Amino acid sequence: MSDIPVNVPVDTVKLRVEKTAIRRIPTEAFYYLVELRYLWITYNSITSVDTGSFYNLKVLHELRMDGNMISMFPWESLKEMPLLRTLDLHNNRLTNVPTEAIPYLLNISYLDLSSNKLSTLPSDLMDIWPPFNGAPTSTNSSQKIVLGLQDNPWFCDCKISKLIEISKMADTPVVFMDLFLTCGGPENLAGVLFQRAELDNCVKPSVMTSATKITSPLGSNVLLRCDTTGTPTPALYWSKSDGSLVNNTVQESPGEGIRWSIMSLHGILFKDAGNYSCKAKNVAGNAEATISLSVAGTTTMSTTVPPVEPGPDTGLTSPDTATIPTDTPVSPTVASTALPKTSTPQPAVPKKPKTTPSNVSQKGSFKQTKIQEGGNGRKLAADEKSKKSDTLKSVKDLKIVEETSDSAVLLWTADGLSNDAPLTVVYSPYGEDETKRTEETNAGIGKLLLEGLSSGMRYSVCLIAKGSDAGKDPCTDFYTLDNVDDVGQNQLFMVISGIACALILPLIALLIYKILALYCKGRGAATDEEELGKESYVKFETISMKQRTLNSHPTELWSRRPTNESERMLLCSRSSIDSQMTYKSDCSRSEYLC
Repeated sequence: MSDIPVNVPVDTVKLRVEKTAIRRIPTEAFYYLVELRYLWITYNSITSVDTGSFYNLKVLHELRMDGNMISMFPWESLKEMPLLRTLDLHNNRLTNVPTEAIPYLLNISYLDLSSNKLSTLPSDLMDIWPPFNGAPTSTNSSQKIVLGLQDNPWFCDCKISKLIEISKMADTPVVFMDLFLTCGGPENLAGVLFQRAELDNCVKPSVMTSATKITSPLGSNVLLRCDTTGTPTPALYWSKSDGSLVNNTVQESPGEGIRWSIMSLHGILFKDAGNYSCKAKNVAGNAEATISLSVAGTTTMSTTVPPVEPGPDTGLTSPDTATIPTDTPVSPTVASTALPKTSTPQPAVPKKPKTTPSNVSQKGSFKQTKIQEGGNGRKLAADEKSKKSDTLKSVKDLKIVEETSDSAVLLWTADGLSNDAPLTVVYSPYGEDETKRTEETNAGIGKLLLEGLSSGMRYSVCLIAKGSDAGKDPCTDFYTLDNVDDVGQNQLFMVISGIACALILPLIALLIYKILALYCKGRGAATDEEELGKESYVKFETISMKQRTLNSHPTELWSRRPTNESERMLLCSRSSIDSQMTYKSDCSRSEYLC
């Protein structure tokens, strides 16, 4: 096979193409396999992968391309696989992972890059893994990150110092397939384990600010200073509490490993109040410090407050809208939320109704209602109208299709909801509310794959739209299929095991019998010299010109005692035909002939 097959059934869930002569994966090679979840293209001859090779694989969970000859992988192609969790590229020819690949690896929980030609990794790549991403470092965390990085010629310097730091941690959710990662360079660290590597001239940044809290008058100018040290010299930048960067800064580095920065704010307003973070970064790590800025001053504005319940302390006899002038100092938090000026609403003057028996009794309540409707009456009416219109929006035609032993497809129709309206899918085994699971989606998608289900069980699923009335969300029940294949495989395994036992047990018994028979025969031969001669392929004789008695020399006893195979070989190797012609004196040692 030299090309990717094109006649694969469109409902294929798992596809394995292994040990072929395929050299490249063309564009949109699998675009029609919309249900594909597992794709293995292993141990082929692939050297080229196009950027669009994995187009339309929206539900793919696992991609394995190990055992090929890929030197350049199209990392941007991973954006076509939003559900991808496993990426196996081991045993290829990758030489680097570019910084541009980092956004596409955020959701990968199993990454195998072992047995390639990688010498370094981008420092920012380690920032997506604990503890550098701010996630908990406990091994009890439900989210594990499995990394395969062994068998690469790593150059141990500051660029991979974070990776070396992770390898030294005992309590982290990052799991290495092989703990014994070694350095390939520089020369003084070649062959040294990561856990024992000590990097020179590699220091994480430390940050210090001129102050932690500053209060300045409204309209004044403020200067905030930040200093950092580290090796290599860190980069400094400022950001607001919402994450946006501040550009009006000045920086200078007076020496190696030292940098300072000053941020200036001119004519500060209440909106400038908040937290400002000074962040330092180099290849060895990150650090930051925060300065809290408060603005003090006065402002004049009218603020509309919610209705106040009547009581002895409020001075109001009925719920009403109170308008208060704010000529007093306002805190930055209040000012930031109350900057827009609102005009004082005038209460509507109710027309004098005709005095009738039916409305006389309702006069007090009618007047009170009119007062409440003054000012905010139109707003309340608009909110009520919006609320009624929202109740008309719903989700209908909820149904389950394509049930399997561990998954099901949920379909629905959104009536009146926008395509990007958020929906929450809640499902659990029937009657087990404590094991509910949720999935977030949008109304316009109309389809969702429910995974990780148990076979042969009844499940309940509900679709909840934001703002819908409680108890009116559509729900349905369904059953997953029994895993018949597993039962059949278990039965087949039991049958094969029974046949194997029936054949192997007699053979084992026969083998034990033979061993015992040989052992007993060997014991009998040890007491009979003639039997020893029959059972052995060699027989030992003393070669000497004189008759010797049993006590004349210890070698006589040696030649007559039971001899094992190793001793026989030793004696044979020491013997020689020439020994028969050699005269030995009484004090010389006898020779032996095999």
